[in-house]
Amino acid sequence: MTDDPQRGRAGSAERRSVGQLYRRANEDSCVLTVCPISFKDANAFVAMHHRHHKPVQGHKFSIAVTDGERVRGVAIIGRPVARHADDGATLEVNRLCTDGARNACSMMYAAAWRAAKALGYRRLITYTLPEEGGASLRAAGWKCIGEAGGGSWKRAARDRADAHPLQVKLRWEA
Repeated sequence: MTDDPQRGRAGSAERRSVGQLYRRANEDSCVLTVCPISFKDANAFVAMHHRHHKPVQGHKFSIAVTDGERVRGVAIIGRPVARHADDGATLEVNRLCTDGARNACSMMYAAAWRAAKALGYRRLITYTLPEEGGASLRAAGWKCIGEAGGGSWKRAARDRADAHPLQVKLRWEA
């Protein structure tokens, strides 16, 4: 082995952990931390980065993950959209999006559940499209509880423009 202080190898004055060496080698990887974010800033991030949804109308709280220099992802948590789920003890992750930062989604799903529990809520739900694998949700300890919804909000007495995906969704619960 060669002595290389930059790489933390044997004989170097400065030792680094394996994780630090990996982060140095992989520039896309970074140390993320969870922090609060304002509703306005969270919605601005959603408007810029979300693939298929617009910003939301309201929230109970919002969280972000940051790499210390910039926001890498946001989660907006509010009342459930489905009125039958709005029982006063349930919240919904209404929007979650990132700029692609590794592990950001699972960090925010886990943090959202911890915060919701701390506020006295007994249930936290979210919905995904079937083509979204759900790996971040499973990593955060969530369970897929089945198919839900889909379709249009448009009715004869209520004309709506459908700008969201209309297929059946998967419901997840923390």
